[in-house]
Amino acid sequence: MTRSRELAELGRVEVLPNEADTVRFGESLGRLLEAGDLVLLAGPLGAGKTVLARGIAAGLGVSGRVSSPTFVLARVHPAGASGVGMVHVDAYRLGGDLAQLDDLDLDTDLESSAVVVEWGEGSAERLSADHLVVRLERRPDDVRLATLEPHGAWHSRLQLS
Repeated sequence: MTRSRELAELGRVEVLPNEADTVRFGESLGRLLEAGDLVLLAGPLGAGKTVLARGIAAGLGVSGRVSSPTFVLARVHPAGASGVGMVHVDAYRLGGDLAQLDDLDLDTDLESSAVVVEWGEGSAERLSADHLVVRLERRPDDVRLATLEPHGAWHSRLQLS
């Protein structure tokens, strides 16, 4: 299956009944990412952002354990078979402090890696006009909904708009 067709098959809203489905969805997305891609994961605490990041990492084939980088702010996962590394950022503690975000030098990382940012909405999107927001919602029955919100070139990549 070609990348563009696989991208087109990702729906605007994905229903994720359990953690394994969230990981599988992340793997599908991760297989499609390229160096320079910026993905923002949005949603409340417990929505599944880190689980989704774990799936994205698996899809990219990067090395290293994927866990919430809340206290270190960013973890670099070297490229694996795909040739694309992943920088996993948790901007929760930054509280929108753009200076601290700049200190992470993520624009340099975008040259060779996909950058996945939890809690980055309102600050990290300025790293690239071409970015994808994955908005996670946790329903009362613990089913997650993932809504894809493409920006810039992601509109044509996803062929949703």
